[in-house]
Amino acid sequence: MIDTEAAALLPPGIADVLPPDAAFEAATLEHLMAFFAGFGYQRVKPPLIEFEETLLGGLGTAVTQDTFRLMDPASQRMLAVRADMTPQLARIATTRLGGRPRPLRLSYAGQIIRVTGSQARPERQFAQVGAELIGSERPEADAEVIVMAAAALKSLGIPDISVDLALPTLVPAFCQPLGLTVETTRALRLALDRKDAAAVKDLAPALGKHAAETLATILTASGSAEETMAELAALDLGEKGSAERDALAAVIATIRLREPDLALTVDAAENRGFEYHSGVTCSFFSRGERGELGRGGRYLAGPKLDAGEPATGLTLFMDTIIRALPAPSTGRSVYMPLGADVAIAAKLRAEGWAVVSALETNADVAGEAKRLGCTHLIEQDKIVEIPK
Repeated sequence: MIDTEAAALLPPGIADVLPPDAAFEAATLEHLMAFFAGFGYQRVKPPLIEFEETLLGGLGTAVTQDTFRLMDPASQRMLAVRADMTPQLARIATTRLGGRPRPLRLSYAGQIIRVTGSQARPERQFAQVGAELIGSERPEADAEVIVMAAAALKSLGIPDISVDLALPTLVPAFCQPLGLTVETTRALRLALDRKDAAAVKDLAPALGKHAAETLATILTASGSAEETMAELAALDLGEKGSAERDALAAVIATIRLREPDLALTVDAAENRGFEYHSGVTCSFFSRGERGELGRGGRYLAGPKLDAGEPATGLTLFMDTIIRALPAPSTGRSVYMPLGADVAIAAKLRAEGWAVVSALETNADVAGEAKRLGCTHLIEQDKIVEIPK
């Protein structure tokens, strides 16, 4: 005998999506895809699973710990289930679409699954919607993706969109000439991740006084884009560090030309979650909403993390986006009793109504319509609203 309650249990972080939420999520997803298409981004559909060595090569290296693996009984080779779709887009762009003119604009949507959730996102399976611009290293490319994503989120009705920009390459570029040991580098990264300026200054004997003070300032340099960039402009970051800072400044300036009122903040030392990124990164938020609406940034699309075509892109997280939107309505639905004119039903469906057909005669038609969740019923070939 089947234990019904036990059969309904699902693994942690995995959930059924029920009516009307499933239809609402699908409609929202397609709205975003149509919005990206309006900017020239063409849709691709990567597979859910790939050979392990392919999916976890290049950018996929960064999500190795999040990836489910299984044996393929057909090929007797290990397969991996995607935990992020951006590495798949990079593969497609550089192989199947390698001969297409650049810059290449691609969009995608699909489910991903991860081995573990996080404190910010306990869900292990959710839908991603994204766009990638491959083949340009211009700041206009970064600005296009960021402004397009912010506009797409606003078009859904999500209020108070803000974009947090980061530059995970700034600290490594500044530190490269210092010749730091592995131990010092690890301790510095830990201090930066913990936002511990005192711990950074304590590393002065290994870093040097100037470097320690500069890194402590970088760590605390966060807030509005203009104020933070002014702080960074006053720092001696060396040739490579200055080049990274200037790249971020160019992106901000280009965004301001396109969308002067977009709320922009900068966290110059943020690195977590941007392991495969090679330049300016972005995270999207809505005031009062838990977690990121999406994130992305610049990377190299190629078979290795440190080699490939210049690219930038973003991924929007449908679970967070749905939480940020008003609860979906059930829409207009009409109950059609037996014997009603089927031509009326066809006309209503063409107009966007959901028409629920009776399967048997019922003495209380209005009561049955209400029981089935309908808002209207067909009565003598007319649509009648059901009292609440």
